[in-house]
Amino acid sequence: MKKAFEVKNPDFELSPLTGMTKKHYIELAKYLLKRAFKNIDSINTPLSFPKVPGKSYPQPNAPDWRYRSAEFEALERTFTLAGPLIHVDPEIEINNIKLRDYYKLQIYNTFTPGHPNSLPLPDELPDSNYQFTCEFGGLFKTLLLMPETIWTQYSEKEKVEMVECISKWAHHRTTQNNWRIFNIITLSFLKKYGYKIDDDLLKSHLLWVASYHSGDGWYLEQTYNYYSISLFIVYTTIWNRTFGDEYYPEIAAIIEKSAQKLMESLTSFFGRDGYINMWSRSICYRTWVSGAFPVAFMLKNPSLLDAGWARRLCSGSLLQFVTKEEFFYNDIPSLGFYGQKEYMIQNYSCAASPFLMFLPFICLSLPDDSPFWTAKENDGTWEKLGNHSKRTVLESPGLVLVNHGRNGTSEIIPGKVYYDDPNYSKLAYNTHFPWEDHDPNGGTSMEYSFRSQDPRDVRGDDINFYLTGLTVQNDSDKNQKYTISQNMLFNGVRENILYRQAIMRRPPNNGVGYIIDLAEITIPGGVIRVDRSRLAFEYELTLGHFGLPHLEGEKAVVNQIEDETKKVITAAINGRQTALITYRGWDTIEHLVHTNRNAEADTSTVIYAYKKRLQKNPPMELMISAMLHKTDNSEWTEEELSPIKDIEIMDITSEFSPLGAKITLNNGEKYKIDFKDIDGKKTC
Repeated sequence: MKKAFEVKNPDFELSPLTGMTKKHYIELAKYLLKRAFKNIDSINTPLSFPKVPGKSYPQPNAPDWRYRSAEFEALERTFTLAGPLIHVDPEIEINNIKLRDYYKLQIYNTFTPGHPNSLPLPDELPDSNYQFTCEFGGLFKTLLLMPETIWTQYSEKEKVEMVECISKWAHHRTTQNNWRIFNIITLSFLKKYGYKIDDDLLKSHLLWVASYHSGDGWYLEQTYNYYSISLFIVYTTIWNRTFGDEYYPEIAAIIEKSAQKLMESLTSFFGRDGYINMWSRSICYRTWVSGAFPVAFMLKNPSLLDAGWARRLCSGSLLQFVTKEEFFYNDIPSLGFYGQKEYMIQNYSCAASPFLMFLPFICLSLPDDSPFWTAKENDGTWEKLGNHSKRTVLESPGLVLVNHGRNGTSEIIPGKVYYDDPNYSKLAYNTHFPWEDHDPNGGTSMEYSFRSQDPRDVRGDDINFYLTGLTVQNDSDKNQKYTISQNMLFNGVRENILYRQAIMRRPPNNGVGYIIDLAEITIPGGVIRVDRSRLAFEYELTLGHFGLPHLEGEKAVVNQIEDETKKVITAAINGRQTALITYRGWDTIEHLVHTNRNAEADTSTVIYAYKKRLQKNPPMELMISAMLHKTDNSEWTEEELSPIKDIEIMDITSEFSPLGAKITLNNGEKYKIDFKDIDGKKTC
């Protein structure tokens, strides 16, 4: 078996960009399952994967049910591939095991109380919510869409034996927002096939889910993230077509309308080659958002997406990973992004969790004559962009999407972030420059990193002592570490300038004294930043660019130049480059080598700007810079490294706001940065 997937006999007539057609999707699904089934020697062998060392579950001291959860997750999430394969070929075998017979038996054993491999029932466990609920939702989403794969193969007696377990978990406690979808799916499946459920509970879950719709096709999860697409749109659209349209048409209409709205911006999340952006939590699920592409052709208006472009992006996102040897760990998708990276995952993940990334294989449920399969691949909007950059503003979730025609990358710029988490809080996320974890020593990639030099913090005093006379025991060592923004606020787009705010500390630490007001001008291959620091006490600050991984042991090549108007630092690896240009508000430009932060390599280089202010009451300042990136090895030109022609600082703007600027770009475009009333425009 090859160490990574190869597209054999590509069809460049129908798919000139990836070579992938329906038969190649089938080949890829089989390839992935062959690796997963490597240690399955008979139909009676339960599917499980080796525990991955680190924080993933189950931990060595975990209770038995936690191990059962990991086994159920392996069974259910591999069915994300197996179910569609059985749908297209009921007789299909993997490693001489008939898939239909295998999953039929293993799922029966899982749901039959008293079997050695059966799941515990919720009343046998402390009253809480459990991972089992999530996997029930995933399984019955597939079975709602393709019931003939295994459900119709059971006898009535076998079904009745399983329904007790299914029903108890379907009716059990769930957690907030997206998890309700799992209960909805499972309850709906039971009702559809004639089993008694609590109809009031189902309706309650549905109303709760519908209440989270925020606009632009987005739903509120813990914050705004990929779950809005993969669960609130993909799962619920399948629910619509298989159950909701008949039983709850009004709620189904809400879902349908939001899904159709989402399609207007979906393609902007992907790079020209289909690359997905490493953004939000559960990044080991990677391509699960690509499941929205086949779902587009399940909507009542199936012409919302260019079918050839949809398949091109869907295929490209899968090939982004499966063609890389480092993507596989123990023969299955690794816990990380491109490879196994402990620091990139959450503790609710187990070895099998990444199989959810194969949600796009629901495309195999589409008929052969679906436009998704018959349309010729194309590059959609990218074909017309040239060297320009396209910006899409989603006011409701506070997201700005940028497609850079010059280099084929796409960016997600978040604006409504509630906490300090590199999955969400960075200034921007790029499809071809995956994010790095925060470095408390400074120079964090694509973040403002703040370190207090307030002597009260350095000593470990309570910063409010001098107001209250009360003391608390603070950790002075902790205060000596750099921190990232605690909140990111969205303040809107005015005159083609994006305004946000990075809140570097929360109250009670005088939160209004720790604000960086952000103003951003999109330019081809980058951004002009005109940011206003409102940091009230002594501090240090860094602004980091995208990290460059040291691939095959090769460090990034760093260069610096300086003239009377600007400082420039560049960094390059093969096929990727970054440039940071500072005009005012910064002391120096530097670079650091980080260890165990990057998605692609254990070491990486970040170029960054640095400043230190030790006045007891530092003034407000404008920090003006340009951040550029390339995806080739061409030399930077003087024109590229001189994007700003003129800067005029305004102590008071014409709108009577403190400290703004007039910026003239080297192409003649003029921008007026005015932070007037920005605090009154914040949304989060």
